[in-house]
Amino acid sequence: MAFAGLLAGFTAVAQETPRSIANPPAQEFTVIKNNAATAVKNQGMTGTCWCFSTVSLIESQCIKNGADAKPDLSEMFVVRNVYLMKARNYVKRQGAAQFGEGGLGHDVLVAAGKYGLMPESVYSGRLPGQQLPDHSKMADTLKKFLDAMLTHRPIDPQWEQSFSSLMDQYMGAAPPAKFEYNGKSYTPQEYAKQVVKFDPADYVSLTSFTHHPVYSSFVLELPDNHMNGSFYNVSLDELIGATWTAVQKGYTVMWDADVSNKGFAHQGGYALSPRYDSLWDRKHPSPNVQEVTVTPEYRQELFEKLVTQDDHLMHITGIGKGRMINAFYREEFLGYGVCV
Repeated sequence: MAFAGLLAGFTAVAQETPRSIANPPAQEFTVIKNNAATAVKNQGMTGTCWCFSTVSLIESQCIKNGADAKPDLSEMFVVRNVYLMKARNYVKRQGAAQFGEGGLGHDVLVAAGKYGLMPESVYSGRLPGQQLPDHSKMADTLKKFLDAMLTHRPIDPQWEQSFSSLMDQYMGAAPPAKFEYNGKSYTPQEYAKQVVKFDPADYVSLTSFTHHPVYSSFVLELPDNHMNGSFYNVSLDELIGATWTAVQKGYTVMWDADVSNKGFAHQGGYALSPRYDSLWDRKHPSPNVQEVTVTPEYRQELFEKLVTQDDHLMHITGIGKGRMINAFYREEFLGYGVCV
């Protein structure tokens, strides 16, 4: 879980019609905390929820800091840089590594810290005429290029240029080295520091598992953790408490969860842990359904059985209350308001 703030431990490509529960029916849900957040965004045909959610986190923190009242950062600028970082890792490991669309929130923090950020108006990462990005074939094309290259020794020292040219076919021409914003010229690094006031050290990644010592950092064993990023392990109560406190104090949280589980109702806009086998109505679920009492042991068991997996990253920006539950919620970028 990443707080601004805060990143949380648990990415899937899900395509849904955008839905928000910022203003839910009064009988279902009462909003009691609603922190600053930018407009809902659509990741299109891309597996980049890890970027959209974390960029949204950075935008919220930018607003909270008073740096820019209406930030609109380019997700695809970050995605492009992360793909190159993934490729370098894949080549160094001679193909024995993960390479695909998935990722985690710390990928964005590392890439933004190294390469900076830029506005969406400067680089959309879309081809001419495209309304939404489409990477449905890009990852496979890039991986085939890398695999073919690794069959030869020595490898071409200019391979990164060819790799970038392939990305151009799906993401348009490479972003500019300098650009104008509000009458001033910036590099991406200058824009990140001076305008967005971004500092990766302002964010912390927390999780809670029992197979590693509490109060220690460890590399979370997930296929998409290609950067081998570490999470700080705390108790489950502390993880929930830190999230709750952060949101109450005006911060927002990026969280990583499993949206394929039985209680995640995309169209209804709820993430629940029902006591019984499934939600009786996934399109119109009741937020007051009886839920499982979640313990550290229950959470660990689901993780060990690969039931709870690395599926989808989202952004928590507020707190709401139902008749029987308290819940975090978000007008989610990709398509569903979510409470957990």
